[in-house]
Amino acid sequence: MNQEAPELREEILRNARKYFELAHGPKPFVPGKSKVHYSGRVFSSDEMHNLINSSLDMWLTLDKYGDQFEGQFAKFLGVHRALFVNSGSSANLVAVSSLMSERFTYRMKPGDEVITPAATFPTTLNPIIQNNLVPVFADVELGTYNINPDLIEKCISEKTRAIMVPHTLGIPCDMDVIMELVKKHNLFLIEDTCDALGTKWGGKYVGTFGDFGTVSLYPAHHMTTGEGGIVYTDSKPLAAIAESFRDWGRACWCKPGEPNPDGACGARFKFSVAGIPYDHKYMYSNIGYNLKPTDLQAAVGVAQFKKLPSFIERRKHNFRILYEALKDYERWLILPRWHEKADVSWFAFPITVKENAGFSKQDLTSHLEKNLIETRVIFSGNILEHQSHKNISKRIVGSLENSNRMLKDSFFVGIYPGITDEMLDYMIKVFRDFFKGKA
Repeated sequence: MNQEAPELREEILRNARKYFELAHGPKPFVPGKSKVHYSGRVFSSDEMHNLINSSLDMWLTLDKYGDQFEGQFAKFLGVHRALFVNSGSSANLVAVSSLMSERFTYRMKPGDEVITPAATFPTTLNPIIQNNLVPVFADVELGTYNINPDLIEKCISEKTRAIMVPHTLGIPCDMDVIMELVKKHNLFLIEDTCDALGTKWGGKYVGTFGDFGTVSLYPAHHMTTGEGGIVYTDSKPLAAIAESFRDWGRACWCKPGEPNPDGACGARFKFSVAGIPYDHKYMYSNIGYNLKPTDLQAAVGVAQFKKLPSFIERRKHNFRILYEALKDYERWLILPRWHEKADVSWFAFPITVKENAGFSKQDLTSHLEKNLIETRVIFSGNILEHQSHKNISKRIVGSLENSNRMLKDSFFVGIYPGITDEMLDYMIKVFRDFFKGKA
């Protein structure tokens, strides 16, 4: 390398930090004129530094930042392996597909049943459908918006092989009930923690109870790489299968750029296909995909990861302030609730308008939006009422009354780390203005 290149690189990175301060530094909040977003990316010059540093290497596929990022995640969660993928949706796909692999002795097979809630995000459910498994739907509880634990055992049949649950908006499902049933009926468990990174149940991170956990790294979530996700497991066999699914389904575990021409195993050219000597790098053991992200994204993730503890604490702080203020309006609103064993890393603040409140969800959300406070519905509500999923093969146990209520009456507002105390004061004022005169 030309001796000037390292000096120029340092100059570029110094200027990147200066650019951040000029272009992305803090902006004043003006009540009634500045929008209060429901979520968004929160970053500093560290992310920009890492991103540009990685780009200057021009090693665009996963490399050193990817290794570091995956290692950080696995250590944080206390699991054997965390695999960086291109989205939380892909993480769910890898998790379900891995449990269907012919390389897995106890694999699920087409036609097996998977218990899951009807109020869900579509790409929590879609991998079940795409793998020709049969989803068995149970209703949720209002307040937690998670699967009703009292209904799970009623869903179990001789075909049941797994439970797949999201921990909605950060609130954990009742893991005591779920784990008791998992052990009693010898079931697999996949935990979608895309909303719940950092949430604990009884001191243990959700996502680490089951066979797989998944995380989304989309900008709306607890931390971000832009697009991206994590699938993680404490099982060495399942980790190897999941990596294969992520990496085209290949049998080889060598990283790109492996220096040994005979591969990491030292036997790259000693394998065969149909009795013909064959390069192990091009042999396949699963029907996989290329679901890898880039090292550029991992570079952002490494910087974001350092902020994760402070992000989680800020979410908790914002939630506490809003919760205490909105308790004044419980005669009209169902506020979020959680189990005493839960330590919640909040994604957002969910609200359900009570029946006979005298106003609709639309009335309240229109007031908030008119005053530049963003709102969102709680994902799909009852997913089976959407055109995409009306005609899927399924089994439903009991009524889906609460899932349907969510369509009509439930929404959330933001508590992400970008919301300041000044913004919270404004949010509370706007809520207060709505409820004036409704006593």
